[in-house]
Amino acid sequence: MTSHANHPFHLVDQSPWPLTGAIGAMIMMTGLIKWFHHFNNELMFVGMLILILTMIQWWRDIIREGTYQGLHTKFVTKGLRWGMILFIISEVFFFISFFWAFFHSSLSPTIELGSLWPPIGILPFNPLQIPLLNTAILLASGVTVTWAHHGLLEDNYKQGLQGLFFTVVLGIYFTVLQAYEYVEAPFTIADSVYGSSFFMATGFHGLHVIIGTTFLLTCLLRHLFLHFSSGHHFGFEAAAWYWHFVDVVWLFLYVSIYWWGS
Repeated sequence: MTSHANHPFHLVDQSPWPLTGAIGAMIMMTGLIKWFHHFNNELMFVGMLILILTMIQWWRDIIREGTYQGLHTKFVTKGLRWGMILFIISEVFFFISFFWAFFHSSLSPTIELGSLWPPIGILPFNPLQIPLLNTAILLASGVTVTWAHHGLLEDNYKQGLQGLFFTVVLGIYFTVLQAYEYVEAPFTIADSVYGSSFFMATGFHGLHVIIGTTFLLTCLLRHLFLHFSSGHHFGFEAAAWYWHFVDVVWLFLYVSIYWWGS
């Protein structure tokens, strides 16, 4: 690629990572099906390893382009912002489908469910126990990620580092508590539409928490290597937007499924 472009766009170099990512995803999904049917998860872990290695190297290349080569100009960053905004909008509609399924079943439970919600035989979680603690954790993490953002805007390295560190810790804490909740659950995903809608909605939210924590951990490592400045830190901003989206979805999940739905 020439260094004297006559346009403000960033035309990326040829990269093997979209191909290896697609192969990794295909192997992981095939391994997931194999695990479900044959109780063998080795192929799934091979696919996960390929995906993790792809992410590390793909993100490394993007960091090089944006931080060291200066290819993420203001014009390019504007496009990245719109891309992230549209991605989050698509995620909003993804979760709307789960809420739609939940309210469709809960507002008018069918006779097969005993015309009751929760259905007969389902013992729901107490919303004032782990779910309430997880709500407090995510709300606190929203404060710490905003703290980190203000630290970056003011070129305060220590404040940015502390805010990011506590956000990552709170994200991991949330995931551990949700895993414990799943282990102790008195019902499964196979227990009528209640189990299906509960585990699909909270499970995909949990996956998004893990992804968001990974984003923020990457930002924490980049902050340690001094990749961010007060005027150039869109990688962190995108992760923070995503984290606030995850927070808001959890509030809707808590109020509708844990509190009202119980």
